[in-house]
Amino acid sequence: MTKILPKLPKPLIAFSAVLLSLGMASATAAPNFYDDYNRAVAAAKAENKPMVVVFSATWCGPCQQMKKAVYPSAPVASYHNDFVWVYIDIDDPNNAPVVSQNNVSLIPHISFQSASGKTIDTLKGAVMPDKFAEQLGKVQRKTGKGS
Repeated sequence: MTKILPKLPKPLIAFSAVLLSLGMASATAAPNFYDDYNRAVAAAKAENKPMVVVFSATWCGPCQQMKKAVYPSAPVASYHNDFVWVYIDIDDPNNAPVVSQNNVSLIPHISFQSASGKTIDTLKGAVMPDKFAEQLGKVQRKTGKGS
């Protein structure tokens, strides 16, 4: 019996192919993610660092590709220690308040926030490592934080 797979949109196929072609040669270790928003805010305040709040789900293909190929990529690695990173599973009922507060309507949804939790910028949808690193640099300039 042949299993018929759903037809994927061409941009998603192209994005996935590019991410897969990055391979592990350009990847480094992933940033250290908190999985609790309140603990991440406390850490951001204590360290006086902006936050990268990633809203995701295990079933989201583009989210998982970014987790594997974008966040640990060489262009993004230089920013790992300049931010407090938090990974929010939108399917966890405990995360419902922060998901709602951030008006998450599609994923991946990345909220760049100040140390006090104020939204500085938002990125919706998957992007390539260079574009994500560029966004992190913009957030650093807006907050005056970074190495």
